[in-house]
Amino acid sequence: MSASFASALDAARDAAAAQHYPQGALYVVATPIGNLADITLRALHVLQMADTVACEDTRHTQSLLRAYGIDKNTSQLLAVHQHNEAEAAQNVVQRLQQGQRVAYVSDAGTPGVSDPGARLVAAVQAAGLRALPLPGASSITTALSVAGAVAHSAEHGGFVFVGFLPVKNAERASTIAQLAGEPRCVVLLEAPHRIGELAQALAVLGERQVTLARELTKQFEEVVTQPAQALSAWLEGAPQRSRGEFVVLLHPVPVAADDGESLRVLRLLLAELPLKTAVRLAAEITGASRNVLYNTALTWKKGEEG
Repeated sequence: MSASFASALDAARDAAAAQHYPQGALYVVATPIGNLADITLRALHVLQMADTVACEDTRHTQSLLRAYGIDKNTSQLLAVHQHNEAEAAQNVVQRLQQGQRVAYVSDAGTPGVSDPGARLVAAVQAAGLRALPLPGASSITTALSVAGAVAHSAEHGGFVFVGFLPVKNAERASTIAQLAGEPRCVVLLEAPHRIGELAQALAVLGERQVTLARELTKQFEEVVTQPAQALSAWLEGAPQRSRGEFVVLLHPVPVAADDGESLRVLRLLLAELPLKTAVRLAAEITGASRNVLYNTALTWKKGEEG
């Protein structure tokens, strides 16, 4: 048993053992996104108890379990990843029907959001079996909690989770153009080898604030907020800034305050002219921010289409 987590395992048994953990159920377990100490006591208890641990990468999960002093043999580990999730889910269902407790973990964080797990849970529920959540670490909520990027207005509050954008340049640019009109905070994910390309593509958003969060919970964690058009320069400022997995938050779109004149002019021009032309002229006539007027016009257009 790992000396550093021996007391945690004892605490897990003391704190979590009183709860009922039914047999024949799938336990969806969140695991740390970097810092091993972010595991929950209930997760440790269930991972010890589980007859089978389904996981993205059996070698990675075996190492994780051993770090906590939990020993599972190879027959107790089952690979369930994005390439075999539909087929492997049936194996899990069979084990559950035999009365096993099956814990599912992704390589890091909460399964079924960006990582595999959604198909597995759907298959379990379709078979009339239970799926029980064990909440814990998530890169999405971790980044949101320190970015100050979620508005609290009734109209534009909350956030939109998008995840990874398309890899091809044209498809990515098209998606960003659609997101430009989204007034709420937008959550993206990106890998280190593509973060530079994403930053270049986001430059079209101009002054819109973007938070980059990388290496979350790890030793070299970094969270920075920059205008979209400045992201590339920031990344190029130091080699380490492009390392690690990224959560990218597009801050809420600033919408023009109803000062009467600028919005009146904008509405009149939009009735006769293309959007970009109307925005440019409204900004020149009233002195209001072109970016804010543009975002306001997109919000109006989206509301009309809705």
